[in-house]
This record gives sequence, structure tokens and C-alpha cells, in this order.
Amino acid sequence: MNTGLIIGLLLPLAGTMLGSALVFFMKKEINPLLQKALLGFASGVMVAASVWSLLIPAMDMGNIWQATFGLFLGFAFLLLIDHVTPHLHLVGGPEGPRSHLSKTAMLSLAVTIHNLPEGMAVGVALAGAMVGNGISISAALALALGIAIQNIPEGAIISMPLKAAGNSKGKSFLIGSLSGAVEPVGAILVILLASVFTPLMPYFLSFAAGAMLYVVIEELIPEASEGSHSNISTIGFAVGFALMMVMDVVFG
Repeated sequence: MNTGLIIGLLLPLAGTMLGSALVFFMKKEINPLLQKALLGFASGVMVAASVWSLLIPAMDMGNIWQATFGLFLGFAFLLLIDHVTPHLHLVGGPEGPRSHLSKTAMLSLAVTIHNLPEGMAVGVALAGAMVGNGISISAALALALGIAIQNIPEGAIISMPLKAAGNSKGKSFLIGSLSGAVEPVGAILVILLASVFTPLMPYFLSFAAGAMLYVVIEELIPEASEGSHSNISTIGFAVGFALMMVMDVVFG
């Protein structure tokens, strides 16, 4: 059980690190069309993850009103962060109020917030396996593996924009990987304090969905739609959404 517990705790983080490592295969400059495709892809991944990984499980664990409340809370939290940190939007000078730093900072924050309740969900399954309430350790590990696979594109959509914004590949990989470090932390918290955190899971899940959707609407889609060839980002969105939807259903 101890070995299974450790594997279950570390699998989701490993998926994020694997996705973040894709940044090492990037060239120095991203082709503008590829950048639009990646922005659309990231948007599709995040919208699908918000629905299948977060909102639907939130409603399954609670009810529609808890999910709705948490969703609005997530939007409100990112709106507040966006408001109280205006300096993030001033980098870049004449290019306008938006900047790569703003987009990548908000994207990293949103994915990190999203990863916390996913880690907590793994903790719920592992805690159930430990106390023998009908959940087997193999089922808990299957859930952890599914989340790890889902985390691969999520790690990539953090590290790649960070590299495109001028950061080194090593730094981009590190920040992308750190976004997944909250998953084992969330799982351990639930295992230690299951009676406290488990009833709050619907709120945590839907809160993360609201945070991710805010970033898609406020940061990713507007940038992906600027200028010509916006249809490239639309195609990227469709691919990202479909990929994440399939992963969530098959491995969820």
C-alpha cells in the first residue's frame, strides 16, 4: 500500500513535468501561425478540462448550486487578481496594455489552481483505498494515471508560452513543472484531513473551472483572434478541446 500511495501521489506531477519538458524541443522563435495554433489549442484544452475534469465531477459530488457558486467564485478571484496586479499588464510599453507576461502569468496561475483540486481528488481516492471503503488501490492509481495523462498538454501550455515570452527553456520547464507540484500537496492534505476537505470538493473543483475559463476568455482567445489567420487558432481550439475531451472520458 505504501508503494502504491507514493506512486499515486507522484503520477500527476510526473505528467505535468513530461508536458513541460516538451519546451526543450522548441526552436528559438515560434512561427506566428504556430503560436496562434498553440493559443487555440491551449484554449480548447482548458475549456474541455473545465467541463469534464472539474464542473461535471463537482456536480456529481455535490449539486448544481454548489458548482455554480464555485464557478462564479473562480471568475471573481481571477478578476480580483487581474485588478490588483495592473503592473502585469504594463510590461512591453508601446505594444499596448496586454503583454506576454500578463498572459503567461495568468495562465500559470489558472492551471496551478486547476491542479490543486485534481490532486485533492486523487487524495480522496487514495484515502478511500487506505481505509477500505470500497475503493481499491488499483482504482485510485487508475485515476492518478488518468490525471497524469491529462496533465501532459497542460504542462506544455505553460512552458511553451513562457519560452515564447523570452524565458530560458530551463526556467520555462521549471515553472511549468511547479504548476503540478500542488497536486501531491492537495492529495496529502485530503489524506490527512479527509473529513474536512472532502465535503468542500464541489466548491474546489468548480472554483478551478471558473479560474481557467476566465483566462481563456480574458487572455487566450483575444490574442489568438488578433490579426489575420484567426481560423488557425479556431482549428487549434477544436483539436485541443477534442483531445482533452477524449482523455477525460477515456482515462477519467
